[in-house]
Amino acid sequence: MAAERTAGGRWARAERTWRPGRPVPLPAVIGTLRRGAGDPAFRYDRGSVWRTLRTPEGPATLHLVGDAAGDGVTAVAWGPGRQWALEHVPLMLGGADDTADDFVRAHAHRHPFVAHALRLHPHYRVQRTGLVFEAALAAALEQKVTGQEAFTGWRRLLRRFGEPAPGPGADLGMCVPPTPETVRAVPSWEWLRLPVDPARSRVAVTAARVAPALERTLGLPGAEVARRLTTLPGVGVWTAAEVRQRAHGDPDAPSFGDYHVPGFIGCTLAGEPVDDAGMAALLEPYRGHRFRVQRLVELCGTRRPRHGPRMGPRQHLPGRVG
Repeated sequence: MAAERTAGGRWARAERTWRPGRPVPLPAVIGTLRRGAGDPAFRYDRGSVWRTLRTPEGPATLHLVGDAAGDGVTAVAWGPGRQWALEHVPLMLGGADDTADDFVRAHAHRHPFVAHALRLHPHYRVQRTGLVFEAALAAALEQKVTGQEAFTGWRRLLRRFGEPAPGPGADLGMCVPPTPETVRAVPSWEWLRLPVDPARSRVAVTAARVAPALERTLGLPGAEVARRLTTLPGVGVWTAAEVRQRAHGDPDAPSFGDYHVPGFIGCTLAGEPVDDAGMAALLEPYRGHRFRVQRLVELCGTRRPRHGPRMGPRQHLPGRVG
């Protein structure tokens, strides 16, 4: 990486401006990549977004700033992967979501909530990172645990086994996610200290072992991506959907099996919480856009009424949260 630095020791930078002809609401579009408030790979800063990523060409720090006119985004990147990151900015910000207008034409008046959500978020688009292993690693750590546990595991994994972000990202305390090779080599006791239990660490290590095959799912139809992902031990419908939503930009990958999402969908579209079967029925009229509807529910802040105890973090792991 030394060759990437200038004579003064600074990281080389590159810049581009993308103007899609519409406003780009950064938090709405790219906010699904944030893994909690302390995510070392994602940071909000006065309306802009800092993000680190491990591209096929190496690590990169990416800074996204919306133009004052509201119709474009300026992106600056540092590190060996800076050119790859800049080339993929349009995809990361929903530039490949070419069915959004079809959704509006077909469904804008299907339900009062949809019409309301589209008035509030008319420029929301489904983003696509093009980084399948990154998405699979994060999803593995989020399986069947509270958000607090998942985000703590992700944060500690990056701090312990990632690397400082190129350029000014390092000054912000940001880290780049670890390589598949590094993840494969993490000892079992280190996973427990993160704390990540054996069930989740096995999924993470499995994803690392087949990382090249994961990247080859890009461009495949959503159903085929889901089929290939769920052939991996420990990867079910929920994990596959999390990956499809982020890495593949699939607008039809709803989060079945989630602890909260069916309740949110039910309360929003039917006035009462539902289970996965009920969620499937409610979203069926929107097939092709089921995740899009889910994300609009999330963006509008719809929440299931809390009448019972919340799921709490477990207390038996060496590096437990609490």
